[in-house]
Amino acid sequence: MREKYEQQLQDVQQRLIQLCELSIHAFDKSLGLLQSQDISKAWIIIEQDRFINRLEQQIQDDVQMIMTKQQPVATDLRRLLVIIRAASEMERIGDYAVSIAKETIRIGENQIVYDLQQLMVMRTLAVDMLQKMLQAFSEENLIEAKEIATLDDEIDQLYGDVLSGFEQERTWHEMHAAQLQSLSFICKYVERAADHATNLAEALFYLVQGKRYDFD
Repeated sequence: MREKYEQQLQDVQQRLIQLCELSIHAFDKSLGLLQSQDISKAWIIIEQDRFINRLEQQIQDDVQMIMTKQQPVATDLRRLLVIIRAASEMERIGDYAVSIAKETIRIGENQIVYDLQQLMVMRTLAVDMLQKMLQAFSEENLIEAKEIATLDDEIDQLYGDVLSGFEQERTWHEMHAAQLQSLSFICKYVERAADHATNLAEALFYLVQGKRYDFD
């Protein structure tokens, strides 16, 4: 029975890694398409989200099946609960990719009126956080998980700076208000993605040490 459980657990963990990779790729890609204003490929991001949703649901179903049949306790139960949480958090990253793609489509081919440099720095930091989190989960590396909170602070600072810049731009160019609103939403999605990475760092500490931590 234990051998069967270990195989089932390995299978669901592999699906979680696949979900993470798909979500991170879609998120990073969506921001690149904003920069290039590639509307046709932005539609592809939206269409492909169904694969991420389907994989997340499969992980949830698999974990529920394992919990029902194996009735795990202690560390095994924590591991399964963390897998459910991680799958949910990463599915949200895929949702942010879709939301960014939709805002990119709304902006269309109109010239972007604001310098995207700071937003792209946020993109780099957020993707780095998510990739580090995936690596930390794979290795159960608490040191690397804790470093993610530091990167989140940097993104929070940039987020505040970018929003201030948008407000100044809106004051001078009221006709660009709709585009600046779309860009503000996109910044919020990037900031939230970083928050999800921090949530996963906390979940990893719970998995390994059995204690709840708050890195905010």
